[in-house]
Amino acid sequence: MEREGVEAKNTQLEMRFDKPTASFQLTSEIRQNANSAWGKVSLACERLDVSSSEKLNVECAKNVIQHPQLNSTFQLNIQTQNNSRGQVAGNADEYQMRLGFSDTSFSDEQGLHAGEKLSGQWVLSASPNPMQTQGWRWQTDLLWQSGGVFWQPFYVESQGHRLQAKGGYSSDKLSIAQADLVLKDTAKLHATAEVLMPNDSRAHLSFNQLQLQASEIDLAKIYPLLLKPLLENGAMSNLEMDGQANLNLTIKNDALQKFQLTLQQADVEDKSGRFAFYKVNADIPWSFDDLSQAQLDYQGGHLLHIPLGSTHLAATLNRYSLTAKQMQWPILDGALNVSDFSAAWLNQQWHWHMRAELTPIDMEALSKSLGWPRMAGKVAASIPLVTYSAGELSTDGEMKFSVFNGSVVAEHLAMQNPLGVTPRLTTDLKLRNLDLGDLTRTFSFGAIEGKLDGDVNNLVLSHWQPISFDADFHSSEGRYPKKISQRAVENISALGGAGAAAAVQRSFLRFLKEFNYEKIGLSCHLNNDTCEMHGVESTPQGYIIVKGSGIPAITVMGYNHSVGWSELLARVKRITADNAAVIK
Repeated sequence: MEREGVEAKNTQLEMRFDKPTASFQLTSEIRQNANSAWGKVSLACERLDVSSSEKLNVECAKNVIQHPQLNSTFQLNIQTQNNSRGQVAGNADEYQMRLGFSDTSFSDEQGLHAGEKLSGQWVLSASPNPMQTQGWRWQTDLLWQSGGVFWQPFYVESQGHRLQAKGGYSSDKLSIAQADLVLKDTAKLHATAEVLMPNDSRAHLSFNQLQLQASEIDLAKIYPLLLKPLLENGAMSNLEMDGQANLNLTIKNDALQKFQLTLQQADVEDKSGRFAFYKVNADIPWSFDDLSQAQLDYQGGHLLHIPLGSTHLAATLNRYSLTAKQMQWPILDGALNVSDFSAAWLNQQWHWHMRAELTPIDMEALSKSLGWPRMAGKVAASIPLVTYSAGELSTDGEMKFSVFNGSVVAEHLAMQNPLGVTPRLTTDLKLRNLDLGDLTRTFSFGAIEGKLDGDVNNLVLSHWQPISFDADFHSSEGRYPKKISQRAVENISALGGAGAAAAVQRSFLRFLKEFNYEKIGLSCHLNNDTCEMHGVESTPQGYIIVKGSGIPAITVMGYNHSVGWSELLARVKRITADNAAVIK
């Protein structure tokens, strides 16, 4: 037998009539098309009640489907009742189906949908709608007791999820007067809807209207269940969440009209350590037609391990845009003050801009939070207009930082995919009048007295690791004390070659603790993990890193122009970690 792409063969039907009941058994092999595998179906109905012309009761207790894409053991009970013969106006036929299934598994050829070890109960009742010529009233109760379902990209397991719903149906519309879904220990959902049914089977269903209320949402359970699969390739793909949420939303004509999201005592922490926010309380109402005010508070957290203090944020929502004149984020003993913040969702992407100022923050506390060597002093910053558009962040002007009693200016700063897994940053840096005493004490490099200027042009960082740059560091112009310790000489020598360090150790100079110098300089052109190095002057043998002056004086030479960047970093780490005298 063939019908609409379904084939059956080796079909056997055995029926027994024994009034007032009957029974039948059906076995067959079926497949969907010529390229599909054959599967077996066995249907055994022990009771077919035909005692009344107004009622039909069919009980099928031992039924099996065996197919490469569907295996199930199920029980089926069908009851019908014809009330129209009772001469009661308005009554009509009623139908009820009860389906119990166990040890059920299914899959599709593409591997996008599958289920295993499913068991549950499904009841569906229907009767013609007396208010419509061609329409039905229906109600259903589905209890999913056990098993798991993969429905790309979601995987859901059940130990008692339940759906109860009722409504109406016609050829062009499905109405849901009430639907209650309980995701056990996870969330409760209540919905009403009107779904338009397309005449073309290739067309999609559309919501004429939908009202959804989700309450008692357990964030710890809803995140891995529904949110993580949807956020798999973004910055929110590796979180731990706790607390509760509620969500109300309204859809009309397949378009979102309004929603309101509330959070109560929520914790959000990135497992990769990039950020965390604790005890978040939020009320975020949104409407397509009206302005609304969003409020968000959190008691603490961190950003890149930098502690964040208690914060209150407020913003105005206007359709697909968000604005806030002033926002303040307490950070350690200072704060990040943001002004002129504006964000908009356009063409399926976020676009935003802001200005910011970082009030002075204690460098010792900041460096400890970031896992850096202990730094003294304060850091402050002035951040010009920052713009984010189509996945790229850029600045309109200079970003200025005060550090080590000098200044660092970042120009032409741009970032691609700043919140993604592999951010990429490009910029030019200008360092002016950094205090070498503070700098070398911080990094355990040996004492150097003086000031330092530097330029790092065409800096490219990928995943916060340098890929290429042109860097030049040299003594600042002007008159100031210039002293360098023997330990610093030995460590600098180790960066450009061990010859000078060996000479210091072997000569009478090893008895002196510090020397005078005229100027210091070292440059590096990084490309393909190779650093091309130069100093303040070139010589036939190499280049001068420290040029001595006065008595006592010393000149430090570098002999290797090409140094592997990874090896150079390893040398610096060994010097600062062990404060070694010689690195060979």
